[in-house]
Formats: sequence, structure tokens, C-alpha cells
Amino acid sequence: MLNFRGKNFLKETDFDQNEIETLIDFAEKLKMKEKHNIPQKFMNGKNIALIFEKQSTRTRAAFTVAANKLGATVEYLNRNDIQFGGKESVEDTAKVLGSMFDGIAFRGSEQSTVEALGEHADIPVWNALTDEWHPTQMLADFLTIQEHFGTYKGKTVTFVGDGRNNVAHSLLVTGAILGINIHIVAPETLQPELSVQKTVKEIQEKSGGTSLITSDVEKGIEDSDVIYTDVWCSMGEEEQLAERYNLLRQYQVNQEMIDLTKKPNTIFLHCLPAIHDTNTNVGQLAYEKFGEVGLEVTDEVFRAEYSKVFEQAENRMHSIKSLLAATCGEVF
Repeated sequence: MLNFRGKNFLKETDFDQNEIETLIDFAEKLKMKEKHNIPQKFMNGKNIALIFEKQSTRTRAAFTVAANKLGATVEYLNRNDIQFGGKESVEDTAKVLGSMFDGIAFRGSEQSTVEALGEHADIPVWNALTDEWHPTQMLADFLTIQEHFGTYKGKTVTFVGDGRNNVAHSLLVTGAILGINIHIVAPETLQPELSVQKTVKEIQEKSGGTSLITSDVEKGIEDSDVIYTDVWCSMGEEEQLAERYNLLRQYQVNQEMIDLTKKPNTIFLHCLPAIHDTNTNVGQLAYEKFGEVGLEVTDEVFRAEYSKVFEQAENRMHSIKSLLAATCGEVF
């Protein structure tokens, strides 16, 4: 394995193609060991801090379980426990926590916060989601694609919906690093930031990957091996539901869209949570307002055999275990 010891993972470009591929392959090996009950105590005696300013189900659970399975102890610190920018600066907090813990995962709004933690903590810092990037999600996503197809090489991954959110940006950049084909299908007003598109083009000159950014659903969907979507209203945007629905309703992933791929083995991915029925407050509100059972994806697609969303969710834990072990554990 490459030497990851002590490295931060704050955004996708922190690792090159070889490093990302190594982490995905290592995650697949750790998952196999997990299924055969083979211990993987690479982090015995280590202590990990989870600083979460935003709510989380999969990410918090994945980091906690992954660290525990590796032998580490986890301390969860929410926004009420940490005073970033209040009584103590991020720099000072990073130095204090860095002297006590062996690694820090941060989930919050500002990329600048996780970057400051990475600069000053002097221990590995991992981005568990910011408004700009979601790098640990990418490891799970491409592990899931590799498991299903045997490889992600030569595949076309298409994101449909809000193309300017963190998941769309991360998919675009990770796909460029891995040298595969990434499509973003989104309204013109919700397409990836121009700075991200510029970065992607620079990476693709070396990796050979390709990208297509379009508002044309039929053009963007054709030949896709993977259809990927995310919620239309991110955390804190629920009051914009009607506006978002009117802007994105033609980008709902339904069976008709899946059929546009013209491929028999296309899979569906979603980083979750998903509004696919009326069993959530937002889902019920969407039904009352628009008569829709599901927003970004229909229940039919979400529950289909080709939907791999729960395998994808489980892989959050396996891929994070790979990241923690490689950067903070005693792998060798």
C-alpha cells in the first residue's frame, strides 16, 4: 500500500488517482474480511474526534462503527460542544484537539473550517461533508460501482438534479481523477460552478476522463451505466420546496428516465436521505402541495432491483474504515 500515514482528506484533489484507487481497493478487501469475521484492529488505542455541526445518519454511524471495528475510541462533539469562532478560534481548537486525539472528522458548512483544522491539528483530518465537497461519500460510491460491474473504468456515471451541490461537484472531480466519464444533467441555473469545471478540465488532460454538462435529459442520460441523484432541497432549503420543484421536476429519476439509458444493466445510486414516498415530513408536504409521491426519485426506481442505495450506504462504513486505517492506523 502507498504511504497515507498522517495525510488529510479535505477534498478529492488531496489524493491522486493511484491513491484513490488504492483506498477503494483496500475498502473492498476490508469488507471481505468483515464478512468472514476477520479482525482488523489497525487502530488499537487510538482516539478519534467527530466534530459535527450538521445532522447526520450515515456519516456519523459510518465513522463511529468503522473506528470502533478498527479498535479506536470515538468522541462525538456537536455544535453545542465546540465554540468555533466564539470563545476560541478554529486554529486554537485544532491545536488543542490535535494534542489529545489521533484524528478528527469534521462535518459542517464551511470548507475553510475543515481546511484550518487540517492545517493546525497536526493529525489526520477528514472532511465528513462541507457545503463544497463530500469526499468520503465518493469512496463509497465508486466502491459500489466497482462491486457491481467489476470495475468503474470505462463506465459513465450521470448525476441528475442540482448540479451545483457538493455531491455533484465531488462526483465531477472524482470522475476526472479516476479517468472515467461523468455527466451532469441539470437546469442551466443549477449547473456546476465554473471554477469546478475548470479544475475538472485540467485534471482530465492528464487522466483522460471526459465530462458532459447539459440541461438536455435525453442527451445526458443515454449510455449511462449509473444514474445518481440527491435531494432537491439541501439542509436549510426546505422553505424553497415549491421553487425547487418547479425548477427540477423534469429531472426526477423515474423509470422512463432509466429507460433512456438504453442499457439493460444501469444501476441507481443516491447518497440518502431520499424523498421517494410520503413517509417523511418533506415527502408528505410534496404530496400535499404537488400530488407527487416522491420528489427527486420515484418509489418505483428507489425500490427497484437495480437500485443499489443500501449497498452504497453500507459501503460508507467500509470505505471510511479504509481511510481511517490507511491514514491513522498501523496497517503494516
